[in-house]
Amino acid sequence: MSECKEERGETGKEPLKESAVYIVSTPIGNLGDLSPRAISVLKSVDLILAEDTRHFGKLAKAFGINTRAKSYHDHNERSRTAELIQQIVDGLTVALVSDSGTPTISDPGYRLLTSCHENNISVFSIPGACAAVAALSVSGFPTDRFLFEGFLPVKPGKRAKALNNALENQTTTIFYESPHRIIKTLNHIAEKAPQRRVLVSREISKIHEEHLRGSAEEVLAELSSRPSVKGEIVLIIDAGEKRGKEQGQD
Repeated sequence: MSECKEERGETGKEPLKESAVYIVSTPIGNLGDLSPRAISVLKSVDLILAEDTRHFGKLAKAFGINTRAKSYHDHNERSRTAELIQQIVDGLTVALVSDSGTPTISDPGYRLLTSCHENNISVFSIPGACAAVAALSVSGFPTDRFLFEGFLPVKPGKRAKALNNALENQTTTIFYESPHRIIKTLNHIAEKAPQRRVLVSREISKIHEEHLRGSAEEVLAELSSRPSVKGEIVLIIDAGEKRGKEQGQD
């Protein structure tokens, strides 16, 4: 069993552990959301594993982070993980970041974290932004139980199945979706359950942040009236009227 605890100093700033991995959340838009603790960790580790080193470089420059960064993404994590694990066992302290938000949540890192636990390497979380949770927090839908499905499948058959499952269950369901496919997705929901409430959150924490909430028909009509839909999107499908009443009675 790997040990995942850490002692904090009186100031709230804990000394970094050797042979450890820190999962560091980064902003999803507004740079002000990067916590002082995250900055401290990123400046102090030996190596930063970044989904895109060029993208991370902009964040590093903004906060004066000079730590060496190395790419770690879906296309190379299989080949790089074993070597990284050995380096960490030998004393390297590493931070893992994604392009935005919380690493491993629909982002690379699964293989690294699995290997860390298998090798009794300590792993620590530096919490911060997560688009799914941010959208859920403003949705007004039942939150006592929810399901995060990540990115909707691209293939029509699998996509339809995922949406139909979300409409049939009694759990608030969260998806990440492309702005180029959101109209088709809302069309499907509106055909199956036109009055089911949905939330489309767009550009969270950025200048043009927007949350469209209403029936599937209403939100579809609004987005269809626009020349185009831009920005990263979180789609939330309400748990349904029955589930909403149950939470309201608690």
